Amino acid sequence: MFSKVLIANRGEIAVRVIRTCRELGIASVAVHSDPDAASLHVRVADESVLLPGTSPADTYLDIAKVIEAARSTGAEAIHPGYGFLAENAEFAAAVEAAGLVFIGPPAAAIDVMGEKVAAREVAESANVPQVPGSAGAIETVEEVLAFGEQHGYPIAIKASYGGGGRGMRTVQTAADVADALESAQREAKAAFGRGDVYLERYIENARHVEVQLFADSHDNVVWLGDRDCSVQRRHQKVVEEAPAPGLSAELREAMGEASVRLARKVGYRGAGTVEFLVETDPERFYFLEMNTRIQVEHPVTEMTLGLDLIREQLQVAAGEPLSIPSSGPEPRGHAIEVRVNAEDVAGGAFRPSPGPIVALNVPDRAGVRFDGGYEAGDEVLPYYDSLIGKLVVWAPTRDHAIDRALAAIAELQLTGVPTTLPAAAVIMDHPDFRKMAIGTRWLENSIDLASLLPAAPAEGAEAEAGDEDEDYDRQEVWVGGRRYVIPLASAGAVPAAVAESVAASPSGGARPSGNRKAGRGGARKAAGSGLVTSPMQGTVIKVNVAEGQDVAEGDIVAVMEAMKMENPLRATVAGTVTSVEAKPGDVVAAGTTIVQIAPAAS
Repeated sequence: MFSKVLIANRGEIAVRVIRTCRELGIASVAVHSDPDAASLHVRVADESVLLPGTSPADTYLDIAKVIEAARSTGAEAIHPGYGFLAENAEFAAAVEAAGLVFIGPPAAAIDVMGEKVAAREVAESANVPQVPGSAGAIETVEEVLAFGEQHGYPIAIKASYGGGGRGMRTVQTAADVADALESAQREAKAAFGRGDVYLERYIENARHVEVQLFADSHDNVVWLGDRDCSVQRRHQKVVEEAPAPGLSAELREAMGEASVRLARKVGYRGAGTVEFLVETDPERFYFLEMNTRIQVEHPVTEMTLGLDLIREQLQVAAGEPLSIPSSGPEPRGHAIEVRVNAEDVAGGAFRPSPGPIVALNVPDRAGVRFDGGYEAGDEVLPYYDSLIGKLVVWAPTRDHAIDRALAAIAELQLTGVPTTLPAAAVIMDHPDFRKMAIGTRWLENSIDLASLLPAAPAEGAEAEAGDEDEDYDRQEVWVGGRRYVIPLASAGAVPAAVAESVAASPSGGARPSGNRKAGRGGARKAAGSGLVTSPMQGTVIKVNVAEGQDVAEGDIVAVMEAMKMENPLRATVAGTVTSVEAKPGDVVAAGTTIVQIAPAAS
């Protein structure tokens, strides 16, 4: 086994890997950007290395910097977590070339399965069913239109290099093709460094089911069960569970064995996930993609099988055999994971909302686990993913797990930033979710989240709150050369405007937590006035209008990127653009005016 491992990531997954390393007696090395210097993953690691800069490209995605950090600290291996460089074949090869161990699959396997068009070819050769798709990467609007003529709409435009919904757009009609293609290419380039995209026929009303597989260097390849990840918004998963409910044993085995065939075809090693679209009447499945890394939702598999999949990754990378003897172990009970993101779900917007976490208290309840990347007093930064942590519950049955998850959501105290918890409460208390009568478009098409409104600040709260960027007191001490943070004990000592709790109940009466003054307050003032303001700190990546241009209410006038998500800004009134106050590339604060519109005469 290794004596020291560098974790080339941040946030929740970095903390997760560090804690398993500690259990195994492995020293851990964290890397961090300038803004992340005091982050939790840095505090819990045995040592840390600064990667100078702020943007992911200058820090967590800089291969040379990460490898040098490993060399300078004497680390023997690098764990990439998920995201960033986790599915980068160049990085895996560079790690090996540096004489280090990459805790993941061989670079060749990442290369083949990470390029989605090549992965489709491998799936075909391994006799894995798949949906109709383009023969290779596409570049032009004409290619998309031709595919639509042949296969019909809707069409999915998907990033060739990457996953997690980044660089994916669904095209409903030919009129939507040009904007969707440009947006998908732009987001793919920003997220994965390459703007290549390909096409698939979009299957509506299907479920998203994935199979966890593992392979070692001793010719053992096994599948460990399945997970349902159908509850999604913007192609991002919100709630996941294991095992996937309501599937026949025959379908589970067929998907599992197809996953093993795929892994053997590419000489796979380590943890991997094969994702499928599943139709249940009749039962059919189609290959979607293979993620050559540990998944965000791996805890639900761990909870139902009593395994530590990070430990398995470390052991396999060290040359040891898998501890799981054969495929398809019988799951015990049912587990559900709720992603807790710093996003404002008011009106169903899921708008990124970075800021300081004032209080974070997890319910002390049987069968409840919280994998987090933050503590009270930490700040959710606008430069990276919005994931705060994952609330995971286990119970003997699915109904019991749903009830336990709802109770845990109601009891979880997380204040200072709005979160996705209120939406999760509505989702899991819905009768469709109970009956598993859902698909990947269910949340966006069938669930009304308009009732989730911003919580009104307490009387006089805005006056007390002061400036939005005020720093809250936090106790920091240094012991033996390491920084320790004493979390804020409660919300009582901080401004009332950021001290609201999530108030969620099984009836779905949930409200967002932590109403930050400038973010939503600015939006309320702008509504109907002709001002289009930035709802969060972020980067302007596109401006669609010019001075003198007429717009209709609801037209997209600009697009912003924040916390790895694109966010359209829409005209608040119909009228004429009188000024454009920002240009692509500008980094703006919440409340900044982007466009001004003179309302049309009524």
